[in-house]
Amino acid sequence: MQFFKDSRINFVGKRHIFFFVSATMVIVGFLASILMGPELGIDFTGGVEIAVDFHKPIKIEKIRKVFLDKGLSGSEIKSFGQDNQFLIRVKEAPNVRPVLEKILKTEFKTYSPTILKIDQIGPKIGKEIALEALGAIILSIIAILLYLAFRFEFTFGLGAVIALLHDVFITFSFIVIFHHLNILDLQINQSIVAALLTVLGYSVNDTVIIFDRIRENKERYKGVDFIKMVNQSVNETLTRTVNTVGTLLLALIPLLIWGGPVLKGFSFTLLIGVISGTYSSIYIASSFVIWYLQKVKKVDMREFDGEEVPAKA
Repeated sequence: MQFFKDSRINFVGKRHIFFFVSATMVIVGFLASILMGPELGIDFTGGVEIAVDFHKPIKIEKIRKVFLDKGLSGSEIKSFGQDNQFLIRVKEAPNVRPVLEKILKTEFKTYSPTILKIDQIGPKIGKEIALEALGAIILSIIAILLYLAFRFEFTFGLGAVIALLHDVFITFSFIVIFHHLNILDLQINQSIVAALLTVLGYSVNDTVIIFDRIRENKERYKGVDFIKMVNQSVNETLTRTVNTVGTLLLALIPLLIWGGPVLKGFSFTLLIGVISGTYSSIYIASSFVIWYLQKVKKVDMREFDGEEVPAKA
């Protein structure tokens, strides 16, 4: 569906405004993340994991409410195995194991719970997982830079990485802020890390589509003003961008609303990341390439036809 056939929106012409908007959002988000601080989930802090079999039907919402009323906020509860079998994970705290057993025996006495297993998740393992998660994100960004530098050129690869870092900072900031404002329970766990890596993949895919069109147009319209050609390339891929993000939002919004607490962090991270990734692909990545060529490499955009022509003195 061609929603924007022959569109002539001046995306690149407003690049300075959107650079300022993005820089402001990143700085505010960075400061908020430092002052508020992310709340790490059980995967990173350690805790207790207990598998329970209830001999009578019970809703997972009831289990969550009881644990929340008992002050065990941030507990992860999900079904596994057969019906009425649940995996309960609680953060590390003094005497948390006997407290867990007491809650199950007293609050759920009528459901005849049987403890199938209890595992301890040590803080050392949590630290290792946190380092591995951070390493996975960094390695992904480096791999993307190398791939784009090989496929296009280093300047375009750098523009894509700047857009990716922008998306990660913005998404992470929204997670921290929404969590501390008690809008959503968004503790940093493995599912959120997985969502952040997914955001990187989506964002770079959208950026590559635009860069690929820029490369095609550089060959097709040699001698044309580079800035105008970049703007034309963004407009030519706009329908594809809108169709893609629209389809994703149709899936993510219902998942966020009705997906339940287990999927809430994953779906929220993807939702913010997809919106930010679409925005950065249009307004940040290509505009950064123009800025870098003009200000750093001193290229004359009016004479740029695929080769880097130094600006006239």
